[in-house]
Amino acid sequence: MWYAGLLFILLILIFGIAVIVRDMHRFVVVPYELKSKKIKKKYTFVMLSDLHNKSYGHRNETLIRAIEALHPDCVMTAGDLYTSEKRGGCDNALALMKALSARFPVYAANGNHEQKTAEVTSVFGDRYLRYSQALAEMGVVQLINEHVILPEQNLDICGLQISREYFRHFQKKEMPKGYVASLAGKADRDRFQILLAHNPMYFPEYAEWGADLVLSGHMHGGIIRLPYLGGVVSPSVGLFPKYDGGRFQEGSSTMLLGRGLGTHTLPVRMWNPGEIVLVRLLPEDK
Repeated sequence: MWYAGLLFILLILIFGIAVIVRDMHRFVVVPYELKSKKIKKKYTFVMLSDLHNKSYGHRNETLIRAIEALHPDCVMTAGDLYTSEKRGGCDNALALMKALSARFPVYAANGNHEQKTAEVTSVFGDRYLRYSQALAEMGVVQLINEHVILPEQNLDICGLQISREYFRHFQKKEMPKGYVASLAGKADRDRFQILLAHNPMYFPEYAEWGADLVLSGHMHGGIIRLPYLGGVVSPSVGLFPKYDGGRFQEGSSTMLLGRGLGTHTLPVRMWNPGEIVLVRLLPEDK
């Protein structure tokens, strides 16, 4: 009988590996729809996060075609398009951004990996400077605690970059009241306020600041997803994180948390394919 048990375990392992391999090489489109009286005109966009320099097809051709087929009005990125590895690169990320920026307006915020390469130049040299300059040459609008206004739709898009101390492992640092405003300025309550904020753990603070819509990443969907339990582990090495992926509500504020497209450190995605987040903003009848 022992060999029957061994065979069962082996089959489970093979099945698990097959799921991981499949999810590591595929992505899905996850659509959302939001209505607000602040929105003056329909607006559709794609949000990407946590690519970590992965490529779907040659130079991300498969990903680019999928985004083109959605016909968005713009593309927004919520950070970590590449990984802060000493010998890492950003060629696939730049290829993606170059192709997309040639077709759509692109608004890009940083994640903790871009931020780390920008700040720790003793390790990464001028990698971030070269990356940022390349984006600027493509016409990508980089939002680092800055805003861009889309008056026709009455949208205010802000890219928030918080200190890296808010990305600690094993513990969550308390964010003082008014911290978001000290970086991003006062939220414009008359416009539909979109906040690109890589770390979703501070959603209540973003909502208190005045974000109508928060777009986040960072959690990679919890890496492994289990039925009823959701994501298993966060990048901060916390188990079963509250914010793992999907839609969350805090008062009148909505957060759409993308499960990302790539991996780093632990190259695993299980029952957790990559995500393109598709958002349709619609005027609400007054």
